[in-house]
Amino acid sequence: MMTSPGLDAMTIDTKLVDHTRHQVAVRLLPFLFLLYVINYLDRTSLAYATLGMSRELGFSDRIVGLGAGIFFVSYVALQIPGAMMIERWGARRSIAAIMMVWGSLTVLTALVRSPGQLYLARFALGAAEAAFFPGVVLYLSHWFIREDRAKASSNFMAAIPISFVIGSMLAGWILGRSWLGGQGWRWLFVFEGLPAVLLGVAALFYLTDWPHQAAWLTPGQRDWIKRRLEEEKPPGRPTTTVGQALRSRLVLLLASVTFLEYLAAYSFVFWFPTILKRWSGLSDARLGWIGAVPYVVCFAAMLINGWHSDRSGERRWHAAVPQFAGAAALLALLTLPASTPLVVAWFSVVGCMFAFLPVFWALTTEVLSATVAAAAFGMINAVGSAAGFAGPYAFGYLRAQTGSFSYGLAMMMISALAGGLVVLCAPGGRSRERGASRG
Repeated sequence: MMTSPGLDAMTIDTKLVDHTRHQVAVRLLPFLFLLYVINYLDRTSLAYATLGMSRELGFSDRIVGLGAGIFFVSYVALQIPGAMMIERWGARRSIAAIMMVWGSLTVLTALVRSPGQLYLARFALGAAEAAFFPGVVLYLSHWFIREDRAKASSNFMAAIPISFVIGSMLAGWILGRSWLGGQGWRWLFVFEGLPAVLLGVAALFYLTDWPHQAAWLTPGQRDWIKRRLEEEKPPGRPTTTVGQALRSRLVLLLASVTFLEYLAAYSFVFWFPTILKRWSGLSDARLGWIGAVPYVVCFAAMLINGWHSDRSGERRWHAAVPQFAGAAALLALLTLPASTPLVVAWFSVVGCMFAFLPVFWALTTEVLSATVAAAAFGMINAVGSAAGFAGPYAFGYLRAQTGSFSYGLAMMMISALAGGLVVLCAPGGRSRERGASRG
């Protein structure tokens, strides 16, 4: 039985495409996932270390809130130049250097003895980490075609809840112990900082900046990725300046979404262990295990939401619904009777707000022109990250002034609800592309 040459070519091309997409995912995503786990461990280690700091150093909620938030002052300031640095110098060298610096600074945080030292350590850590996230988002757009992008982003960003699970369990084991005259919270910074240094060295040898440089792909695979990514670029004006990009209504809308969502999310990240500890009276060890439950639920929600968004081609509602669910759970925490199982259950739904992230960033890469992507990503994440300062600090301030967590939870609820509504005003990603093609 004879087969037509055209059919053979189509079969070969399909096999090449499927194999290439799989090979890129297997090569890059597990390693980037691991890097992001370590990134969030180092960034949020203060959430659990606070329990030991408060006992040994007498830090108040206001000091802790400011310490959590001041990280984002330098983090925000360096977002745009950091993202553009990675775009210009390449991900391999930039990410390697960033990781080695931030890992060293995390280890040095173990030496903190005063509020001023805590603020300085967190400020320096924010500066070191600033370029990592927007740089990786850009890096993913250099390797993954549009129909794989939300799934790739969700697999990468699923590191966020996994880092919280690991951090929670690690903290539960370490807090309350001491070695060589140092309290457990100090060793927590050491154990979470050293892997970043080692993985930074590994990144220098493992990552590849662009598909055309990938010796682990065949020439045909490299040509296909390059051609497909070029075809998918949204229409943009080559003369667009960075200033025009940063004044764009679309960029400002997307930045507003990140601010509102991050305000609720970072408040949850930094204050959930303290809220659960004070509402439940659990020991540090049990707190570490039970406190991991919301992040396990969040991990599943992230993967399912990203997969379903890619499958359906819809972005906006997949970004909005997790925020609406988080707002509803926060309302339940404010109004319904509280018990430890119910508090953990409702906070598990609150944690699902993070399922917003991969879909939102996939949407962002789809609706922004490549000519302004680096600056726009930097600005959007910078504005959102400003909420990383505002949220934890405002929550701690409200708690110190009122003696209640209710006002902070209400702030989170309003922010999550508003973020969900605003993201529905964004362009629709793929639907935008279809509309452009018809015009």
